Amino acid sequence: MWEHFPHQADIGIRGIGNTVEEAFAEGAYALMAVMCSPQKVQPLVQVPITAQVEGLDLLFVEWLNQILCESDIRKMFFSRFEVKISGDTLTASAWGEPMDPQRHEAAVEVKAATYQMLKVYRDEQGRWIAQCVVDV
Repeated sequence: MWEHFPHQADIGIRGIGNTVEEAFAEGAYALMAVMCSPQKVQPLVQVPITAQVEGLDLLFVEWLNQILCESDIRKMFFSRFEVKISGDTLTASAWGEPMDPQRHEAAVEVKAATYQMLKVYRDEQGRWIAQCVVDV
């Protein structure tokens, strides 16, 4: 489960999951949903992604920024994510395909994930929430 939330000039993204890894994966999907229609992106090519920083909050931002970097370098959109977190290290895979702006309904270019409204926590129901604002 994922969602966008309002922010004055940019866009808030939020991933929700039963585990922190699921919340990170859903946050990545929310990121892609700002940029395109991820449901139209075929998960054809697997791209490995790693990140290592201290703390879940900072790890979430680093994870999203690594996705943006891979998307930019490879000219790809992604639609599927698998995340494993051990301590301060994230190892993940993103699956997608080369960008086709018309078919994927390219929308807004995201410059970076930011520290604004950054928070990784468990809610009252015990679900993991990972959120931040992305600079568009």
